Amino acid sequence: MRNALIRYRVMAYLVGTLLIVLTLVGLPLKYGYDNGTVVLWTAIPHGWLYMVLLITAFDLGRRAKWSIWRLLAIALAGTIPFLSFVAERSATKDVLAKLAAAENGEAPDIVVNAGERRSGGPDDTKPVAPARSELL
Repeated sequence: MRNALIRYRVMAYLVGTLLIVLTLVGLPLKYGYDNGTVVLWTAIPHGWLYMVLLITAFDLGRRAKWSIWRLLAIALAGTIPFLSFVAERSATKDVLAKLAAAENGEAPDIVVNAGERRSGGPDDTKPVAPARSELL
């Protein structure tokens, strides 16, 4: 889950930064001074990277077992300037808390690393069977 968090954080910062440049620099230049260069070079990458952000947010949300409402809120945060940074901070706090709980054995059935499940029960010392993807 740590790698999924890193991927999501990188995408949230990229998308958020491009959106801020687009709205605070590009749009005033385009509509105030009839210069659409900044809009051209930020709007298209922002759109494509936003799609990647949605994929990384879904991947992280699936691993962290977020509700559909939380996933939707995080997805919409990439469309409002500065809000993607707030959503990223909230998601990071939540995931780090879940990881800490899983490492302490307090969280049942949280995937920490690929093929490794923490059950938190009395049989926590049993070896974990490899995931199906590792067998193929």
